[in-house]
Order: sequence, then C-alpha cells, then structure tokens
Amino acid sequence: MSADSVVSVVVLYPRLLGTYGDSGNATVLCRRAEARGLGSRLLTVDAGEPIPRSADIYVLGGGEDVNQTAAARGIEKDGGLAEAVDNGAVVFAICAGFQILGSPGLGMIDVHTEAMPTRAVGDLVTTPDGAELTDDVLIGFENHRGRTVLGPGVRPLGRVQRGIGNGAGDGADGAVSGRIFGSYLHGPALALNPALADHLLTLAVGPLPAAPTPDDTLVGRLRADRLQRIGRGH
Repeated sequence: MSADSVVSVVVLYPRLLGTYGDSGNATVLCRRAEARGLGSRLLTVDAGEPIPRSADIYVLGGGEDVNQTAAARGIEKDGGLAEAVDNGAVVFAICAGFQILGSPGLGMIDVHTEAMPTRAVGDLVTTPDGAELTDDVLIGFENHRGRTVLGPGVRPLGRVQRGIGNGAGDGADGAVSGRIFGSYLHGPALALNPALADHLLTLAVGPLPAAPTPDDTLVGRLRADRLQRIGRGH
C-alpha cells in the first residue's frame, strides 16, 4: 500500500450501538494507520443517515435490546452494509453489533443468538483461533445475555481461557466468516489487542508499511497490567 493511500473507517449507529465505547475501535484503526504514514478518514453514521457503500472497514458496537432491534432494522432497510461486504469491506462487530449480523437479524454471517438464563459479566480472555494473529491472548470484558451458536464454515475469533464468550458450551468467543469479525470483547477491543487491529487493516488495504510502526510500549504495559489483575482474581 502506498504512503499516500487513505484508510476509510465507518462507525455505524454509535447512538444506538455505543454502550461501552466500542466506537473507539474505529479510532484505534485510524491511529494505527496514521502511525505508519497512511491517511485515514473516520465517518460516523447515525440511524437514518445513508451508509456509505465504499468504505474499507465498518465498526459496530454494543447496545441494549431495544437499540439493537432498531439498529438491525435501520441497517437492513438501508442496504449499504451488505453491499459494502459484497464489495470486499471488512466488518468488526462487538456484542449487540455481532449478534445482529447473524440470526435473528441481518443474516450476513451464519450464527444464531438466543437469550441465556443468566448474564455473562466480567473479564474475557481468549486465545486467538487463527494463526494470523500474533497476540498470544485477546483481552477485554463482557456484559451480555446472548448465547451465540456458530454455523458450519464459521470459526471462532478466539478460544475462551477466562469468561463465557459465546456461551454455547464449545469454549468459543466471537466468529470469523470471510472478512466479517464478531466478538463479545469490549474494551474497546482493538485498543488492548493491537495485532487484531493490524490484521483488520491488512485485510482491508493490503500489507502495511513496515516503517514507521506504532509504538506499542504503552499498550504492552496495559495488557500486562490487565492480565496481572485478572490473574489475581480482581
């Protein structure tokens, strides 16, 4: 990718799907692109506004049940996200955003979500399922009542070490299908899992420039501190 290229990132419906600051994932993507000398364009699209068809990455976050239903209806009616995915865009969706991509919802990924009898709340630590991620673990927190079952041909984003994740009894969190990624990791996830952010960027725009690279010293310290606290049971 040339140094004068621009990465376009869209945050979808942050007023409906922004309970835990997951729109920060879009900011992380833009900053990591800029650290490598690339341009970035961040666009926020609220309900009722047209969804761009030609962006590189689309980000969806968590939200309450009523907001989740409203978001699903709005995205389906607009049709822009489905068209963008058909054109090769990358999608990163968290919690409610992840759930509405499946069934019941938009049917863009073969997963099915139903309510669990109890709520999953607390730290969530997973081992990346794909070899393309260089982080040894993915970390964040979860707060949901969704039980998400993966269909054939859909693999988990991670295998749960601590927490509940998808809650389907298979030790999985999230899903990966083509260029669509879902997870129950809040945080925002990409701030604490930079290898995942870089993987999404690479899928969207191709190999990233080797230099300059982001200074992940602070991120490493934050990850180490979080893992230490989790290990102590806090």
